[in-house]
Amino acid sequence: MDQQQSEQPFLMGSPAPSQDDKTMALIAHIGGIVFPVLVPLVIMLTKGDKSAWVRAQAVEALNFQIGVFIGYMVSSILAFACIGALLFPLVFIAAVVLGIMAGMKVNEGVAYRYPFAIRMIK
Repeated sequence: MDQQQSEQPFLMGSPAPSQDDKTMALIAHIGGIVFPVLVPLVIMLTKGDKSAWVRAQAVEALNFQIGVFIGYMVSSILAFACIGALLFPLVFIAAVVLGIMAGMKVNEGVAYRYPFAIRMIK
């Protein structure tokens, strides 16, 4: 049995995401590593109206990247107390690792939810 079929579909009864949908979701998750917030936002605004799956994944990536951006700001402020010097690399590593994990899942056609994200955008 194919691994994609063993996973729960995004919406019951909805068609599987196309390869273009998978690619756009992959770019939303991975692109957020290089340009936090900007890449998922652009994909949500441009491709989100064409595919509910792409929109859901772009929103998930955007919410996570907002949290990463807040983490960067907090670590920058705490850099004066030397704690930020330790926090900044941890935020970066978490963003890279979780972004790559999300990209791999959505490229398989499986909807991904970050283990921790501030879900501000619905």
